[in-house]
Amino acid sequence: MQRSQVKFLYLNLGHFLDHLFMLVFASVAALRLTSEWGMSYAALIPYATPGFIAFGVCAVLAGWIADKWSRDGMIVIFFVGIGISSILAGLANTPIQIAFGLTLIGIFAAIYHPVGLAMVVQGRVRTGMPLAVNGVFGNLGVASAALLTGFLIDSAGWRSAFFVPGVISILLGLSYWAFVSGEKRVTTGTDESGSPGIKPETRAIRRQVLLKVFAIIFFTTAIGGLIFQSTTFALPKIFAERLTEIADSATLVGWYAFVVFSLAALAQLMIGYLVDHHSVRTVFATVALLQAIFFYLMTHLDGINALLVSIAFMFVVFGQIPINDVLVGRMARSEWRSRAYALRYVVTFSVMASAVPFIGWIHANWGFARLFSVLAFAALMIFTAALLLPRANHSFGQQA
Repeated sequence: MQRSQVKFLYLNLGHFLDHLFMLVFASVAALRLTSEWGMSYAALIPYATPGFIAFGVCAVLAGWIADKWSRDGMIVIFFVGIGISSILAGLANTPIQIAFGLTLIGIFAAIYHPVGLAMVVQGRVRTGMPLAVNGVFGNLGVASAALLTGFLIDSAGWRSAFFVPGVISILLGLSYWAFVSGEKRVTTGTDESGSPGIKPETRAIRRQVLLKVFAIIFFTTAIGGLIFQSTTFALPKIFAERLTEIADSATLVGWYAFVVFSLAALAQLMIGYLVDHHSVRTVFATVALLQAIFFYLMTHLDGINALLVSIAFMFVVFGQIPINDVLVGRMARSEWRSRAYALRYVVTFSVMASAVPFIGWIHANWGFARLFSVLAFAALMIFTAALLLPRANHSFGQQA
């Protein structure tokens, strides 16, 4: 295996762990702490809010440091720091203590997206499939959070759901540090990711087009962040309420969530191929419209029908993720790409942070049926914005 492929594998594993760590608490709160700490689901989940705020806000600083210092060094810090933070969260005995641990997790988790994604696209002409493969790993992390947490809760207690991945992440960080320390510095004909042949930089883009596309990116990123967080964070609780006839334990709820997330993760491979070969505008609008339809269908379903529609809406929710990343990769020059991704994810994760108390508020007052109605309307807003993308942007060398 070439060194560039090994590095790509590390980046994929990092994406897997990044999303896993951010969702462990969602399952722990829904499946154990409500009974063990005697608190309602709506009262517990706001303690995750500071972590999601840090997840967004710290992305800009992480991207700036990576561009100015070392992307490899930041990935090492990510692996080790998030692992230690997870162990600290697992030691918590009060809501305040676990909020502190989750905040530390969010700080270190903020490193991955601006740094890791910039490394994934570096030196590549077609970025759709590499981002899609990387995205699949991230979504498998989302899926495994519910599965691993449910299994560990039933077999070893909720604390182990933080301890086990924490230790694994620290070991991965140390091994990645050893890998990059032994890597020869090649300054001619090799990009930062170890891939021969630097991608020709994008031609100058008209200011009007640049501003328009970035406005659409940030708007759809914000709405997409609300949709992604609401679906991935709440799904274990949704299944606990609506799959009562087929899921009567934490492990089974975790398994069903894992199946849904894993099948949905395959969407990124399909979307990655489509945006490399077809109009991003058409692909984006289609994905958003399908989201609206499936959310509307989900409002009052339960049992096997709810499970099937959940697979459908998560498929298109996950499918949207690489689209904005492809647009950022095409627009941003290499020397400021980490910061461009950082700004994109500041928007995403800031909205995701506010979505956590929003989910609790809606669930406490109206239940999940109202949540799906709100998400259907949000998806229609993305659909409208996607139609405003340029039909063809020759600055990208392909259709936009």
